[in-house]
Amino acid sequence: MADISRRIIIQALPAAAGATFVATPSTSDGSPAGATAEPISIQADGITLVAEPGGSVLVRDDADRIRLSHFMIKDTVLGQQRTFGGTPSLVTVDGRPAIQIDYTMSASAQQVKVRGLFTVTARRAHLRWEVSGSTTLTPSGFMFARAVLSPSAPERYVPVTRWTRDTRGGVPYEVNASALYQETWAGTGAFFRLAKTTPGFTNATWIHAPGSAANVTEAELVLGAMRPAAADGIAAALPLSVDAWSEQPFGLYDPGAAMRLRAQVVNGSATARDVRLTWCARDFDGKKAGKGALTRTLAPGAVWDETFTVGGDPQGIVFAEVKAVSGTDEAFARTNLATLKPYAYQAEGRFGIANYSWMLVPDKASVGALMRKIGVKSVRIAYDGAPGHSPAELDALDIPHNVQLGGVIFNGTAEQVAAWADDRAAIARASGARWFEVANELNNPWMKGERVLEYLRDGLKPIHDRLKDSGIKLMNCGLGGMDTVWTAKFVEAGGWDLIDAFAFHPGRGNFTPDYAPPPEEWQQGENGTYWNFLGALKEARRIVDEQGGGKELWLTEAYACTRPNRWWNDNHRQAAENVLLTLALAVSERVDGVNWYQPHDSTIHHPQEADPANPEYHFGLMNRDTSVKAALLAYATATRTLEGATFVRWLTFADPDLKGLLFDGFAILWSRKDGYLLNNDHGTEQWYPHKEAWVDHWPTKTSLTLRAKGTSVREVDCIGRERTVPVRNGQVRLTLDGAPRIYYGLSQ
Repeated sequence: MADISRRIIIQALPAAAGATFVATPSTSDGSPAGATAEPISIQADGITLVAEPGGSVLVRDDADRIRLSHFMIKDTVLGQQRTFGGTPSLVTVDGRPAIQIDYTMSASAQQVKVRGLFTVTARRAHLRWEVSGSTTLTPSGFMFARAVLSPSAPERYVPVTRWTRDTRGGVPYEVNASALYQETWAGTGAFFRLAKTTPGFTNATWIHAPGSAANVTEAELVLGAMRPAAADGIAAALPLSVDAWSEQPFGLYDPGAAMRLRAQVVNGSATARDVRLTWCARDFDGKKAGKGALTRTLAPGAVWDETFTVGGDPQGIVFAEVKAVSGTDEAFARTNLATLKPYAYQAEGRFGIANYSWMLVPDKASVGALMRKIGVKSVRIAYDGAPGHSPAELDALDIPHNVQLGGVIFNGTAEQVAAWADDRAAIARASGARWFEVANELNNPWMKGERVLEYLRDGLKPIHDRLKDSGIKLMNCGLGGMDTVWTAKFVEAGGWDLIDAFAFHPGRGNFTPDYAPPPEEWQQGENGTYWNFLGALKEARRIVDEQGGGKELWLTEAYACTRPNRWWNDNHRQAAENVLLTLALAVSERVDGVNWYQPHDSTIHHPQEADPANPEYHFGLMNRDTSVKAALLAYATATRTLEGATFVRWLTFADPDLKGLLFDGFAILWSRKDGYLLNNDHGTEQWYPHKEAWVDHWPTKTSLTLRAKGTSVREVDCIGRERTVPVRNGQVRLTLDGAPRIYYGLSQ
């Protein structure tokens, strides 16, 4: 009997494929063996869950990794209430062994019942918490507690997206797939996957894990060394998932480098599969810079890594896609690789970044180095306590910085207005800012002239009075569009004497940047001609010159939005062309400062997330994954070409559709044979099938013969690629279309 008493009695539970369990050992009389019962555990390939006596669940692989301890509810009557321990038991869920925890609530929330159910499959745990017993629950506020044991790096929030194609055509785009919290140890990792979370609510103890309308919170936990996209694929049990990236920050290499395209494929199904992996990289002209295909059999949950090499040009960009196919299942991902020549910039410059260099991805040092590399000479917003680089860090990078602060208290008490102004003035002083832009786009609704007097009384004048002897110069709130109505009232009310620079944001729709209708022709509305660039800029220049006083002219936000498949917005090739022409036109109109909006796609409130329908997610010089857009190369080309340049005059030709800007030492030429409207064959819907970035969208090519010096003329396109055009008998024959190009060696 002694031998029998020490045998483990297995409970009669149906077994699930890949999952096993260990029950509590018993003696012949049913009492626990030894002084303390062994904890319940369940396991599958690469993962074990152990229910500890106090109600915590320990997650293990070859070591203890994570402890899941408590659950937090939110209730409109009871407030926030957490669990205090719980009772574990072994149950079955859908035929699989599961750990169940019946949690204990505090005395003030005894009516609330919280039950946890935890199951495992290969590398993955499914976590479920069910809450009942109250009719006033607020499931959006649910959280669970986790303790990460001996990590090698801090937890990281990682939104996961998936690439998709519209059945109607156009370019592929990303959509949000899930939200991950990534844990890291040497050689391995773990990922909590939730359908939705607010990272600002998550802290060192609690993960924000909203529940459903039925008051149920579910999450997946995946263990292993893999990319977030692979973990998401396993967690979601996708048949296939694939990721593409470069380990080089921003995918940006030195000239001629061997650029490395990384790919990772995961089989998220329950069976082995034969998977075909193909890849292709195209340059800005659509030529294939590399391609290939491989096939491999992947076990369930298996991860396949590959690296492909693409030769880099002296300067240029390639658009890469990797695709995994097995049977009828397919997944693909995209990223960009680029090369950029080195360049030694002057100490001062007029070009900067508007917002969200705050989003320091992949890290602060890389973002700082990139800003220097592309010629950023001002950052619109920097102060101690703000996200991103501090003023001291920008000083170390030799990048001047300003502040833009809002929150004007309209019609507040004298005490409230004074407290606000004291606070904002103190921040500006401490930051070492050269310029203070007092609030942002307070002219909304546009062309109505609302709140001008209130802005002067409660915002600009109090700041002016506090900083008038500080050396900090003031700008008005950057206007959304060139709002002539608001500006006229601002001038009439005495605002002009309070500022050192006039600031506005010349938004642009599906118009080329050189489209310049006069103000009396501007149409209002979401898709109105009010949102033009050059016409707005010329009007601003006229007002600044007319009012006098030596005021500077600043574009504190300038744009080339690449929201996918919308006729109102640029495709990626149009954006690159328009970045160059926008900055050239700004110099032609004697603009003192231009801040480009913004470094990379997504928003500061939803960093690294995707939203194909929201334009706010698509203003970056880089993609959501921070790989460079062609627009970033165009920005660098423009800053290098235009820094220190002096505008001479507009060029005129016998053909009025041919356009040109003459600077000292070079000219920028283009054609408007195809008009000033982009995507002008659109229908009544907002949707429009954008062309790929490597597709030329200008059908009309026009030859132009000009006088030239030397034996050749150097031509530079919008992304900085160069070629030489031979000069014969003092003349050069050029081919122009709607894309602006830079020319050196023309006779003036």
